[in-house]
Parts: sequence; structure tokens; C-alpha cells
Amino acid sequence: MGRGKIEIKRIENANSRQVTFSKRRAGLLKKAQELAILCDAEVAVIIFSNTGKLFEFSSSGMKHTLARYNKCVESSETTVDVHKVEKQEHEEVDILRDEITTLQMKQLQLLGKDLTGLGFKELQNLEQQLNEGLLLVKEKKEQLLMEQLEQSRVQEQRAMLENETLRRQVNELRCLFPPVDCQLPAYLEYCSLEQKNIGIRSPDIACNSEIERGDSDTTLHLGLPSHVYCKRKEGERDTHSNDSGSQMGLL
Repeated sequence: MGRGKIEIKRIENANSRQVTFSKRRAGLLKKAQELAILCDAEVAVIIFSNTGKLFEFSSSGMKHTLARYNKCVESSETTVDVHKVEKQEHEEVDILRDEITTLQMKQLQLLGKDLTGLGFKELQNLEQQLNEGLLLVKEKKEQLLMEQLEQSRVQEQRAMLENETLRRQVNELRCLFPPVDCQLPAYLEYCSLEQKNIGIRSPDIACNSEIERGDSDTTLHLGLPSHVYCKRKEGERDTHSNDSGSQMGLL
């Protein structure tokens, strides 16, 4: 005849409860030890009585088993957290992908493309958005032009101030160093007067050209006026021509 089924509930009698606790505790610890031996498992049992007394059993040491347990719990929690993070990232990626698709469609619509699925009100709203954007662009353009104009005015005023400063400095230098009147030599004054009175090429002008061709050094070394030097050159030419004519007559 088998044992009757016992109802699992708190035993009200304290003595019966203590006896049952002692019997079942010993059986539980015995079963844990048998499980560890038979199945080569790492088993640990911790029991606290209602009075707070500790009873424990561990096949491999309680600290070692608890450390292994904590490590497994942490790894499992980390795995769960990783899965949660990956799931959130995938959801965010899907949301961003949908937003990118929506923005691309709006961009195409603003460019006047892909308008087949739009109704009258949507097209009217699109037109209003384009007009508002155009007004904003014009205002920004005018603002930039005004800023450039203001900069040009500032640069112009700065340049005017710099010119005025330079002009004052030049006037101050002129006052400090007045100009000195240099008199021209007599032969240069004579040549200039002859050129003013006679509008044609004078011997002095021809003489000056000869001086430029190579006789200027002699004139300057002798200290002779240009017209005297030119007359001397003409006499030398006449003498040379007479000598050549006499030689031709003798022949």
C-alpha cells in the first residue's frame, strides 16, 4: 500500500514543521550529493531555516560555485543587453532609412520630378514652399550684395584717408626741403633760345646730334660752348673739302 499524497502547504504545528524540515533537509542534501556523484555535476545547495540558521552543501566548494554562478549570470545579462542594443540599432536604422527615402522623394518633388502621386492640394503646398524658398534666396542675395557694397565703401574711405595722409606728408616734406632753382649753362641756354626763335633745324641742333654720335666727350673736356664747337667743326669740313678739290685739280 503506497503513501498518501500530502498537501503542499505551510505546516501550522511548530513541532511538526521542525521535524519535517529536518527530514526533508537531510533528504535534499543527500539527493544533491548523489546527483553530483552520479552525473559529475557541480551542485551547491544553500538552506536557511525559519530561525535564520544556515545549511549548505557544495560538491566543488561554495565560493567556486558562487563565482561561476555570478559569471554565468553576468554573461547572460551581457548577452541580453547586447541583443537589446542590436535590436534598438536595427530599429533606428530602419527609421533612418525610411526618413532618407521620404527626404529623397521630397527633394525630387522640389525639383519638379516624381509628381505623379500628388493631388491638387499637395501641388499647391509644393508651389507655396518653392515661392517661400525663392523669396528667402532673394533676400539672402540682397543681403550679401549690401554687405559687399558696404565693404567697398569702407575700403574707399580708407583709401581716401590714406591718400590724404600721403598728401600731407608730401606737403610737409616740400616745406622742409624747398626746391632750388638750377641755372642752365650758357651754351644750353643759347641752344634753347635758338630753337625757340628758329623753327627749323639749326647748326646747334646738328652739332648736338654730332655730339651725341661721339664728340660730346671732347666738347665737355674742352669746356667750349656748343656753337663754338660746331663752327670749328664746319671750318674743318670746309678745309677738308678745299684740300680734296686741289688734289683733284693737280691730278
